[in-house]
Amino acid sequence: MYFAQKVRNFEMTVGDYYNFRRLFYTGYLTGETIRIIFITVLHNTVTEEQMTKPVEGVSEKILACAREEFLEKGYSDASLRTIAAKADVTTGSIYSRFGGKEGLFSAIVQPAADEFTDIFLRTQEEFHAVDEEKQAGLMDAYVTSGMEKMLDCMYDHFEEFQLLLDASYGTKFQNFVEHLVEIETEYTYKFMQVIQFQNEGAKEIPEEFIHIMTTALFESAFEVVRHKMPREKAEDYVKMLEKYHYGGWNAIMNFDENR
Repeated sequence: MYFAQKVRNFEMTVGDYYNFRRLFYTGYLTGETIRIIFITVLHNTVTEEQMTKPVEGVSEKILACAREEFLEKGYSDASLRTIAAKADVTTGSIYSRFGGKEGLFSAIVQPAADEFTDIFLRTQEEFHAVDEEKQAGLMDAYVTSGMEKMLDCMYDHFEEFQLLLDASYGTKFQNFVEHLVEIETEYTYKFMQVIQFQNEGAKEIPEEFIHIMTTALFESAFEVVRHKMPREKAEDYVKMLEKYHYGGWNAIMNFDENR
């Protein structure tokens, strides 16, 4: 406790310093003594406000370095140590801020995933709130409007969607597309039941078939991200995709007869 008291009272001389070094390297000082000295020095040189105030820009730098690492290696192969080294922080700092690697990945992609899902669900709910007799005639317009909004979201958060689609294995986001497919399948099946009720000659479509075709639609739409298409080209691609899928469903369900 001698050295701790000296430090606390700002009385440590040059001789005391060299004695401290000698005792430290010979292992004479206990861990508890060293801890007390460290805390004492810290409290004598850093204000309470400085100790509790987070350093500005650190989280942002960690996220930027993490984004780069995840884009390059994917979630599974990304290294927290590499991210920490590039951000000039410790791995402990990352854990304290984000809870670990998956928390860090989530901090990057969750806002984009939530925004996209909200747009998608809102489009579905607005369409199914329309009078059933008018749904067939309005479906094409709702699909076009919804796809435009979702495309805007994808290009506003392009790197996040690269991560969601091709770098999320091992996280809760690895089933992001499948989650969208399940929602679309449920709503499409409801719509098909409306068409069948309105048209006695309409063919009953198995839910498995709807799931397969919905998966094909989403995977096709997300190719604009995987191929890094320019925005204008992506718009033309999505319009063709809409016509292709609408034409196929119309051939099976005869939507035009219910307009």
